[in-house]
Amino acid sequence: MTKIQFELDGRQVEAIDGETIWQVAKRQGREIPHLCYSPEPDYRPDGNCRACMVEVEGERVLAASCKRTPSVGMKVKSASPRAIAAQKMVMELLVADQPARETSHDPDSKFWHWAEKVEVTESRFPAAERWQGDASHPAMRVNLDSCIQCGLCVRACREVQVNDVIGMAYRSHESKIVFDFDDPMGESTCVACGECVQACPTGALMPSVMLDENQTRVTYADRKVDSLCPFCGVGCQVTYQVKDEKVIYAEGRDGPANHNRLCVKGRFGFDYIHHPHRLTKPLVRLPNAKKDSNDQVDPANPFTHFREASWEEALDIAAKGLVKIRDEKGVKALAGFGSAKGSNEEAYLFQKLVRTGFGSNNVDHCTRLCHASSVAALMEGLNSGAVSAPFAAAMDAEVIIVLGANPTVNHPVAATFIKNAAKRGAKLIVMDPRGQSLSRHATKHLAFKAGSDVAMLNAMINTIITEGLTDEQYIAGYTEGFDDLKARIGEFTPEKMEPICGIPAETIREVARLYARSRASIIFWGMGISQHVHGTDNARCLIALALITGQVGRPGTGLHPLRGQNNVQGASDAGLIPMFLPDYQPVGRTDLREPFEKLWHQDLDPVRGLTVVEIMNAIHAGEITGMYIEGENPAMSDPDLQHAREALAKLDHLVVQDLFVTETAFHADVILPASAFAEKSGSFTNTDRRVQLAREVIKPPGDARQDLWIIQEIGKRMGLDWRYDGPADVFTEMTQVMPSLKNITWERLVREGAVTYPVDDPHKPGNEIIFTTGFPTASGRGKIVPAHVIAPDEVPDHEYPMVLSTGRVLEHWHTGSMTRRSMVLDQIEPEAVAFMSPKDMRRLKVWPGDFIRLETRRGAVEIKVRSDRDVPENMVFMPFCYAEAAANLLTNPALDPFGKIPEFKFCAVRAERAEIRSAAE
Repeated sequence: MTKIQFELDGRQVEAIDGETIWQVAKRQGREIPHLCYSPEPDYRPDGNCRACMVEVEGERVLAASCKRTPSVGMKVKSASPRAIAAQKMVMELLVADQPARETSHDPDSKFWHWAEKVEVTESRFPAAERWQGDASHPAMRVNLDSCIQCGLCVRACREVQVNDVIGMAYRSHESKIVFDFDDPMGESTCVACGECVQACPTGALMPSVMLDENQTRVTYADRKVDSLCPFCGVGCQVTYQVKDEKVIYAEGRDGPANHNRLCVKGRFGFDYIHHPHRLTKPLVRLPNAKKDSNDQVDPANPFTHFREASWEEALDIAAKGLVKIRDEKGVKALAGFGSAKGSNEEAYLFQKLVRTGFGSNNVDHCTRLCHASSVAALMEGLNSGAVSAPFAAAMDAEVIIVLGANPTVNHPVAATFIKNAAKRGAKLIVMDPRGQSLSRHATKHLAFKAGSDVAMLNAMINTIITEGLTDEQYIAGYTEGFDDLKARIGEFTPEKMEPICGIPAETIREVARLYARSRASIIFWGMGISQHVHGTDNARCLIALALITGQVGRPGTGLHPLRGQNNVQGASDAGLIPMFLPDYQPVGRTDLREPFEKLWHQDLDPVRGLTVVEIMNAIHAGEITGMYIEGENPAMSDPDLQHAREALAKLDHLVVQDLFVTETAFHADVILPASAFAEKSGSFTNTDRRVQLAREVIKPPGDARQDLWIIQEIGKRMGLDWRYDGPADVFTEMTQVMPSLKNITWERLVREGAVTYPVDDPHKPGNEIIFTTGFPTASGRGKIVPAHVIAPDEVPDHEYPMVLSTGRVLEHWHTGSMTRRSMVLDQIEPEAVAFMSPKDMRRLKVWPGDFIRLETRRGAVEIKVRSDRDVPENMVFMPFCYAEAAANLLTNPALDPFGKIPEFKFCAVRAERAEIRSAAE
């Protein structure tokens, strides 16, 4: 880097090329006042507040140090009388318009701290007329009487998060910060990411929880604890503010995944841990409380069905019931569901319990319901289920394809990096039957017909091969199976596929050329790809696209299935999968199984276990009669819920370990109160393969216990001689049998906070980009597997003429057991709704807010309808987080033959006004 020598306050200093005077001064330990400038990541200097003025020798006017870059030989004075006078005058003018500090919205704000340091806390000047406050948003308060129009909130919203809600409006002394068209914040398109609140230096934008009725700050944290966000797979680092052993606020940290950014769930969705429904004592089922698949238990009053018990009694009953079934009916009569929301150590210990205590491989978790088919295709082709590059690699890409994913809803912080890249000039291609907010940043949106992914993708592959856009050198050096693909792909011309997928042939060709010809192209996909009976084929197509064009293993390239839950990657790595031991080592391979048997001092079952849906079928068949479910809610997340709930109610013995009395716990014999994310320490692996350390923020409430302790106690009562003192001991054992964790120690995680695997050396950072020199296959080559067009299992017909697709909404997570108990999130999105196109609503003669009845071959629900132009005609989109209108009562349990994942994204449905069916009945 070019070094620039100049003089700062009489001393010779060096600036790196592009560094500003303010940044050099900061590095030298000199503080220069600043208000409109934020030294946080990704904020550009604006220079509008003029609080950071410095004197440059020989220049007539002062310079804003936050924007001015030094030149060789320049002489700068940051504290000359002239500079100090300017800084004081700026502060005095700003103080004039502020409320008095003692009654201001945030007396502890950055503004008042600088006023104190500059020694200007009062003003001679008259105050300007200010604006009324805005209390329309459930999470944030807007008090523009404190606004200094520094523009930080505008840059936060437009340039960092790229939500484009906040702007400056009007002119002269009437100019002000506005939301959309000067709407109240709560009625605007604000997505409540809170970036503006974190950036505001004055208290004009603040979390409402900190203010009293007079809009004065009254809440101050006793302490702050650094940890992680408990929701999606992005893995944002968070600082939790705690007062009186209660989390009051969350703010983003400069973690490698989020650079201080958060979404509405990460910033405002933490208070579920303090909800009155929290389990604080073990519960045991009452003798007279018979199980029924349709039974309802009030989480606020579970004593209609359960009684409280001591830990000793509850653990004894839980373990004895499991042991009885194992010893009398055999090891295959038990099964376990682990959790993708628990730590790596919990996942490892849980699968070890099932394999050694239960005696079989009947262990699974929610990866079966999200990316199982993606992992199946990746393992088949690349012998690795991991992403090849982090989502931040989008910033290095020329072309970004987002397919079957809605990152602004499901991975909002990852979406900000994609939007940042698009603003910088990257060509963004969104492929999705539904429209989405990311589409407005896209060069192209390909709204293909639902379920026709393979047809569209094969047409792209056909174009690339027939037009000679392949990377022949890469194919020859790093792949196998290309000739077979080339022979089979001829029939999939864009013209032939156009009527199947609904995308014009020329558009398919244009996108294929963009992807193949760019210097660096990256593909992100989600459950719109994986949750189909042809999900593995969908992923095979994406792998083939990357391999035939060489778009993998370099900066800005790669394959990235966006992981759903916060630790679905880590839980899968740790072995919560029925066909794999930790690190995806097949249970049937004797050479791979032996190290585990030696370490665990026990022979292991060489036969793969059953998956989530297969386990439910086995219960109905009478083959499985006992289960241990930790932190999963299959009574809401499984397809064909009535079938799943009947299975759970049929079990002779069900142990549930969770935070609340969930829909699954309705059918339990024993409920064990667990620890929430903020109440435990452990490692978690995000979608980027980044192993990060979460720290205990507060203690679990009442007599709730650490999940790791509970699993270990069950293990001991099942005859396992376990002596782990905590997560560090478990992690150390994991490193002995998991090659992916080589060169990562617990001490290193404590020291560094985050390490991306694989790691070549204990003293080097991990490899964010993998497959740079080949693949971890026997041949070192990636295997290209052709895919054929397969129709969805259940297509619309005369009786059920529409398509039902399910997914998430921004404010709620998975089955809603956490987010629907968060005050802010539930206030923003409180009611169960289905989304439908305006045209379909007119056809059905329904208006927004009316109830409609949705019926499939498996069941029916009545739910409010919402008009959504992003939903294509003849489709209904339904979130699956609402227990009162459970989407999975309707979904199809048909499985992908390879990944064993249900077809959540497509089934035939009939929609009509609710009262029409009621009247007919």
